[in-house]
Amino acid sequence: MAGRLTQYGALALIVHLTTGCSRDAPPPPPATEQAQKAQPPADATPAADRKLVVAFGDSLYAGYNLDQGQGLAPVLEHALAERGIQARVVNAGVSGDTTAAGRARLAFTLDGLPRTPDLMLVGLGGNDMLRGLSPQDTRDNLDAILREAKARGIKVMLTGMLASPNMGAQYAAAFNPIFPDLARKYNAALYPFMLDGILGDRTLLLADGIHPNARGVTVIASRLAPLVARALEPASADCCFSRSK
Repeated sequence: MAGRLTQYGALALIVHLTTGCSRDAPPPPPATEQAQKAQPPADATPAADRKLVVAFGDSLYAGYNLDQGQGLAPVLEHALAERGIQARVVNAGVSGDTTAAGRARLAFTLDGLPRTPDLMLVGLGGNDMLRGLSPQDTRDNLDAILREAKARGIKVMLTGMLASPNMGAQYAAAFNPIFPDLARKYNAALYPFMLDGILGDRTLLLADGIHPNARGVTVIASRLAPLVARALEPASADCCFSRSK
């Protein structure tokens, strides 16, 4: 993992420079615009015997620069079906979203669903890190998202992010614990690092070296599927778990 994180630091620095992500980066679009982009599709209503899963996140969820059907939601849905789990996975990812933007559009997204989802995947924080935003603000925004999900009776799985080494040790010390801390606080499932297993492998990444290509999404979905399947099981005393490899 250490070697992959070193590569991550170099790659993220390139993205950081070429995309202009910084503390002075422009704010995300207004919440209403973001919400409209993430509005669930018309066919989001699952059959009565199918689970409803919402993938609520940023470009890693949205299928950035991929053809229709190659993003995380449809690929994960297929991976679950191969495990015998009938589920409708709704893509509620918006490229470029920060945790603040996600927090702003959460209620709109959930209210637009046909019913309360059985599970919500939450994958935000990477853009906060690349912009060098305050880890405390990231924590507060994610906490608010999980608090709202709990209030609505929605189970959550967090897909975490790690700070790029070029952000410095102090930033990493504040940022990296956010996801495991909140998973423990809200008894949520945790996949510690969204890009684990693909970062540094050019055959699984787009040309930017950060976003997964179609093969990379398939790898991520194959790793997430067993955890999602377990999270969809009836609640039990042993409902918190993670995977780091």
